Amino acid sequence: MKYTYLQALLLLLALALNSCATQNLFQTTNNTQSPADTLAFVNLPAYEYAIRKDDKVSISVWDHDDLSVGSVYGIYNSNEVYGKWLQVDSKGYITVPKLGEVQVENLTVVQAENTLRELYKAWIVNPVVEVKILNKEVSVIGELKSPGRFLLEKDDNSLVDLISKAGDFDFYADKRKVQIIRKINGQPKMHTVDLTKLDAAFTQNIQIQPGDIVYVPSRKGKMWDRKIGTIIPITSIISSVVLILGIL
Repeated sequence: MKYTYLQALLLLLALALNSCATQNLFQTTNNTQSPADTLAFVNLPAYEYAIRKDDKVSISVWDHDDLSVGSVYGIYNSNEVYGKWLQVDSKGYITVPKLGEVQVENLTVVQAENTLRELYKAWIVNPVVEVKILNKEVSVIGELKSPGRFLLEKDDNSLVDLISKAGDFDFYADKRKVQIIRKINGQPKMHTVDLTKLDAAFTQNIQIQPGDIVYVPSRKGKMWDRKIGTIIPITSIISSVVLILGIL
């Protein structure tokens, strides 16, 4: 009978230890990165965002508030709070005051500004036009002090910039396995960066793009540290039982 009690307690301890395994997101069966996948993330040429379907766009025309939507020159900030934006439709068009439908999908901001500037010349001498994309966002999740969704104000955004915006690493962050997930040609691709190495942080020229997910996994010891308060009483009970059974 005493061995039955001991076996039950040992089983309880084993279950507690098993529950200490850290469960991270975005695990793959193949942990190696192909050269082609790596090239999709590092040493890229200067990146310029291309307008996509469902993007929210503001248009500012200097000294022409009647033609502007979300104008940065008027009394409203270019901010979704005021609902001052145009949405790119499923065909890649926006409906612009005075101009009607204008195709903007796959254009950079500079190209869209040039397109609108040429169209406005029919009514305005030397029009000054500014276009902004209001929903260029990236998700930063995992072991960070302030994870969340962050708006990218510019095209040049480094991985270190995004980590800083998220409040820096939390205590249990695994800095050797920071993951960037990006959809390329409709397929999710992942690149793992070891930020404990100087060359990985600065020489690879890793640029974060709108729609990316940056994930910082946990170190293996996180769940062990959290469960240790449960495990210590169990081991104390087992020790006491072993001692008692040894006496009997």
